[in-house]
Amino acid sequence: MKSIYHRLLIQAPAEKVYEALTTQEGLAGWWTPDTIAKPETGSIARFTFDNYFKEMKIEELKPYSNVKWRCLKGYADWVGTTLDFELQPNDKGTVLFFHHDGWKEYTPEFASCSYDWALFFRSLKFLCETGKGFPYPDFNK
Repeated sequence: MKSIYHRLLIQAPAEKVYEALTTQEGLAGWWTPDTIAKPETGSIARFTFDNYFKEMKIEELKPYSNVKWRCLKGYADWVGTTLDFELQPNDKGTVLFFHHDGWKEYTPEFASCSYDWALFFRSLKFLCETGKGFPYPDFNK
């Protein structure tokens, strides 16, 4: 199986980053405004991008340290993949280690997804550091 990996420093406390990764308001502030989510293990989060959506099962929530999702609906390449957001405190804020695991092969969607995650994590960083992210459709401006 193939995986997408990203690592970035966010100059904000882990509590703030965790909130941005788990609450409807936080997720809408950096990924897509059309988000339905609640910070509960076993719940289903829905992220809509115009006429397309993804649904994620919230599989694990460890306050201020780890968030894990499993993709239930979305592009065929995404379905069954897992997304893991690990937070580590740092003297300058929080380091996010992200991996999106379970890709069957390297495809154009895999490549596009890796690039888009980098842009969305820039949005997450800005949201946590300044209070304003660049969610879809503005994430690539």
